Amino acid sequence: MSEIKMTNANTSVRELTRLERIGAHSHIRGLGLDDALEPRKKSQGMVGQPQARRAVGIIYKMIKEGKIGGRAILLAGKPGTGKTAIAMGLSRELGTDTPFTSMSGSEVFSLEMSKTEALTQAFRKSIGIRILEESEVIEGEVVEIQVDSALTSSEKAKSTASAGPAGMERSGRLTLCTTEMETVYDLGTKMIEALTKEKVSAGDVITIDKASGKITKLGRSFSRSRDYDAMGAQTRFVQTPEGELQKRKEVVHTVSLHEIDVINSRQQGFLALFTGDTGEIKVEVREQIDQKVAEWREEGRATIVPGVLFIDEVHMLDMECFSFLNRALESDMAPVLVIATNRGISKIRGTEYKSPHGIPLDLLDRLMIVSTIPYEREEVYQILKVRCEEEDVEMADDALELLTRIGMETSLRYAMQMVISSSLVAEKRKSAEVEIEDIKRVYTLFVDVKRSTQFLMEYQKEFMYNELCNDDDDDEEEEEEESDGEESAEEEESKKENVEEKKPEQAMDES
Repeated sequence: MSEIKMTNANTSVRELTRLERIGAHSHIRGLGLDDALEPRKKSQGMVGQPQARRAVGIIYKMIKEGKIGGRAILLAGKPGTGKTAIAMGLSRELGTDTPFTSMSGSEVFSLEMSKTEALTQAFRKSIGIRILEESEVIEGEVVEIQVDSALTSSEKAKSTASAGPAGMERSGRLTLCTTEMETVYDLGTKMIEALTKEKVSAGDVITIDKASGKITKLGRSFSRSRDYDAMGAQTRFVQTPEGELQKRKEVVHTVSLHEIDVINSRQQGFLALFTGDTGEIKVEVREQIDQKVAEWREEGRATIVPGVLFIDEVHMLDMECFSFLNRALESDMAPVLVIATNRGISKIRGTEYKSPHGIPLDLLDRLMIVSTIPYEREEVYQILKVRCEEEDVEMADDALELLTRIGMETSLRYAMQMVISSSLVAEKRKSAEVEIEDIKRVYTLFVDVKRSTQFLMEYQKEFMYNELCNDDDDDEEEEEEESDGEESAEEEESKKENVEEKKPEQAMDES
């Protein structure tokens, strides 16, 4: 038996991984609820806030069943209590079928369009339309693909010496089968190019739209699963179709009302969706689209999918925007409005009136208010542990305990930002694990809000535009003016009393 020798070639193998940006809420996978909508202690990246998660879970169930629309939910709590995380968890739970639009309250103040137009577009982005269409398709497993090439008459006459591949008339045959039948189809040049583009080979299960000729690759047949020893992780195996090859299928397209508005209002059509140059859309266009959608609903060709519009920092809106929200929530096709704020009793923007959370009272009456509470020590520990796993940082237990203590004394956001920076410090000293000394080093390099405020108070006079002292002087002057005004008012009152006392005395003297 002859020996088989293998030579070691100078080859290098690199592992390719999908790159993802790690954001503040990239660790959130859902609301962390069980089947009974009860919050788990730690699940899907969510930790703590059991009452708020339970309340939002009920809202999620109502949205999925389509029994809620035109409702508004307010997430209210102090900064760093997970309001945005709960909203992101709701969007992850809803999935891609339900529209979810996220924006900040300050985004509506733009020079390109009016405030009401920006809010209208945000509302219509959050309303989905499921359009049902019936189409004839050919669905089966590819048995064999034969491609033949023939020279064109121009090439035969040698009129064009350099016709190349573009001058080739290609034809072929495609054999498809199901569990019950097998058919051979003739192919033209365009169909061969489409098959080549989709990389279709024998053993693939495909569908061909007879109207448009679009080819969709569903996966690979289970009967061909043993053809190769190794396959990619993205290879999907499906069953061989049953019945006849030609079938009628219902195709569901989900689009938002805003996308339909843009396509029908701009000259460049759907290209405006990619350029972002949507501009202001006329009211007449929207009315015609709403009328058409209503006709489709009556015919059973379309259904409304009320999505979710999330507005963070809602206290940044003014009275015009709040009045618009009041009216928009009364519409038949209004989405679920989720707003968040960290303000207490504050002034409504653009007015001198104070209101809870900086929101007018008439809009507060429409809101279902969900409160968030500060995190406990154990919850802060678990959140930081989740962030270490998300950012791929190995941290010692005592270092994590110290970071938890810092998060309780300063803020959770400050502690979360220290995770990756302490990892870089540990990497600089060639350590695979973050120790206490790395946390201390980062703590001395980057100050939190309290230490920064204390530093400003001590060295305020050395900074430019020293407004603190001026404000103190202004306050003292205002207090002096108020005291002078009170004294003058008292003097005037005493003079009036003296005058009133003298009047009867003068009358007695005259008599």
